[in-house]
Amino acid sequence: MTTPPRLVMKFGGTSVADMERIRNAAARVKREVEAGYHVAVIVSAMAGETNRLVGYVREAAATPGANSPGFYDAREYDSVVASGEQVTSGLMAIVLQEMGVPARSWAGWQAPVMTTAAHGSARITGIDTTKIVERFGQGMHAVIAGFQGVSPEGRITTLGRGGSDTSAVAFAAALGAERCDIYTDVDGVYTTDPRIERKARKLSRISFEEMLELASLGAKVLQTRSVELAMNHNVKLMVRSSFSDDPGTLVCPEEEIVEKNVVSGIAAERGQAKVTLLKVADRPGVAASIFGPLAEGGVNVDMIVQNISEDGFTDMTFSCAEDDVARAKHLLENAEPKIGYREIVVDDDVAKVSVVGVGMRSHSGVAQTMFSALAVDGVNIKVITTSEIKVSVLISRKYLELAVQSLHAAFGLDKV
Repeated sequence: MTTPPRLVMKFGGTSVADMERIRNAAARVKREVEAGYHVAVIVSAMAGETNRLVGYVREAAATPGANSPGFYDAREYDSVVASGEQVTSGLMAIVLQEMGVPARSWAGWQAPVMTTAAHGSARITGIDTTKIVERFGQGMHAVIAGFQGVSPEGRITTLGRGGSDTSAVAFAAALGAERCDIYTDVDGVYTTDPRIERKARKLSRISFEEMLELASLGAKVLQTRSVELAMNHNVKLMVRSSFSDDPGTLVCPEEEIVEKNVVSGIAAERGQAKVTLLKVADRPGVAASIFGPLAEGGVNVDMIVQNISEDGFTDMTFSCAEDDVARAKHLLENAEPKIGYREIVVDDDVAKVSVVGVGMRSHSGVAQTMFSALAVDGVNIKVITTSEIKVSVLISRKYLELAVQSLHAAFGLDKV
């Protein structure tokens, strides 16, 4: 007897925001069950529920008797916050049962999903699918609470931002699923943000590497961790809408894309800042003395540029998230005696715009096309960085929409 293929279906918060939407999602699950799949459904908490639970934790921690205002036990934080997904999984299982689909809910610790003990940002170390596979054999489908697992100490953990997507990909890999469908409020991956460029087109396919770059550069469709995990385990992802039956976008290995565009997408990110250290002594180890403290302090540095040395001094520029600027300045000021610099200059009115495409490997002139298009529209470039399949620039924030529209047209992404 042939074992039925397995499919993982993940529904985000907006897709299970209320009972009507849970029923809509369950109907999609039933359709795949009737098509012959053993289905593992991964659910997020209802839209807004996680924020509500976090608010309760903060309120509880701020009451008299707490060690200090805002202090809370991260283990208890996870216990509270993880309950949102458990509610959704139970409701989804009940609705599926009412539709005639045999299903049961699984909390992360029941599967179990083994994780590290880093509460609030745990990482998955392994998944034991034995019990779920046994239930598959009995005709039972699984509804699993995403975003959570269990630590080596037996405590509930949560996986941090994008944790439900990560859960879905991890289960798809562990179960040997044919595919992992990510249902959300958009119907696929577009050449750029349709809110900025109305001519943006939905891609039928995109490579893991391109999706990873776009996710890391500000595209909100998928989280970086989930794409990286999918690429490492060769799990095909289908990004689909919960609210329409339109074809989605398949995220797959590069080899499965017959015609590769030179550029597949334009990413844009507003919340950036440029930080420059003036008159830094140009000596061996100075870069480590700057970026070491930043790394230890949890500041994620992106673009880095060092100017030509003059009279034994240089300027060092980097970009980071706007929200990290205050922390970065504090860390650098504390490290000033070791670094040695004259002044820190911050420009928090910048944005990052990037062109991404695996076709860059075999085509020259991408940077020239990009820079020429921006120059024609009077967009000044502050910082440039490149990789094998990406060129990113830092520009004034007021030019973000213009730059995206200009580059989208320059690379022919508005053409079918």
